[in-house]
Amino acid sequence: MSNEAKALEGIRKASGTEQGEYSIDEFVSHHIDELPRTYWEKHLNTESPSSEQVIGLLVLHSKWKDEEVYDFTLPDNVSGYVVRVSFDEEGHIKDFEMES
Repeated sequence: MSNEAKALEGIRKASGTEQGEYSIDEFVSHHIDELPRTYWEKHLNTESPSSEQVIGLLVLHSKWKDEEVYDFTLPDNVSGYVVRVSFDEEGHIKDFEMES
């Protein structure tokens, strides 16, 4: 499994936990509150998406060139925020952050 896939799986597992409180959970709740219902209807066929549905939409925004750090965001450039996942030297997830 690639580190990108590991990062997305880690995001899913962190959601709803203390580890995800100020990263993925904050990212999801912010975007559910701020984005218009038409965005959610376009991408998910619902006006009120679940956290799992929003997480399922995440796309890779960037990968840091010299480090194993991945930034994920929502499609269509609707956000200035990313969920950042960083790995340690052994290839284990080190941290989740919400960044602008």
